[in-house]
Amino acid sequence: MDWYLRAAEQGHTIAQHNIGVLYYLGRSVPQDYTQAMDWLLKAAEQGYSHSQHYVGVLYGKGHGVTQDYTQAMVWYLKAAEQGHADSQCNVGFVYDIARDVPQDYVQAMIWYLKAAEQGHVTSQNNVGVLYDNGRGVPQDYAQAMVWYLKASEQGYAISQHNIGVLYHHGRGVPKDYAQAMAWYLKAAEKGHASSQFNIGFLYSYGRGVPQDCARAMDWYLKAAEQGHASSQFNIGFLYRYGRGVPRSYAKAVEWYTKAAGQGNMNAKKALESLKKMVLAT
Repeated sequence: MDWYLRAAEQGHTIAQHNIGVLYYLGRSVPQDYTQAMDWLLKAAEQGYSHSQHYVGVLYGKGHGVTQDYTQAMVWYLKAAEQGHADSQCNVGFVYDIARDVPQDYVQAMIWYLKAAEQGHVTSQNNVGVLYDNGRGVPQDYAQAMVWYLKASEQGYAISQHNIGVLYHHGRGVPKDYAQAMAWYLKAAEKGHASSQFNIGFLYSYGRGVPQDCARAMDWYLKAAEQGHASSQFNIGFLYRYGRGVPRSYAKAVEWYTKAAGQGNMNAKKALESLKKMVLAT
């Protein structure tokens, strides 16, 4: 840090950036977002794209400054125009979700593509999502698959899940539950909750694999422990009807309640149904 400070005080851009990052991450110094912003701004104002990106992140998260998405976009754009892939992705994301700018999927696609073509994995997935949903471009499942595959080859769990969904529903490819299962497994093994749920679903209904409610329960539990409401509901369902586990209304109520607490309407209806059944007996 001492050597960085000596250089930074003489206006050395990378030293200023490095000091800012150390404060941002709390490495070698206590974490201090205000100090991080001070030093990163010095480098950012000299045109250093990595610092411009960090300044955008600090504004976007409200760390060390008042949260300000407009300022975040200003700094992301400065870095993005220099080819900074993370910032290009963030510009795309701001347009994608309409965060203090009008929602513009065409602009989102333009910026995601700039980053995706540099191998930026999140952007590759996001390009796939826009093609998948026909946002900013005509819906094109084949192109969605192309981009999901690029991200999946880098081990990106969300894209692996999304490929599973395309096979599961036969979108742009023949419906193939075995292929869906294979892709869900890649993502599920990384802890991806929706993939764990979908594996449970395939086992529960015997699609692409022999029906096995006990194995379905195992996978639903993995997702449910991460707060996945549909998995919590399905666990309640398995306990209610004794599928793969001994029937237990108490356990069913426990899991339905967890799901209902997250707004799952099926769970709320199931709880009402169970209460009526208990009252009638």
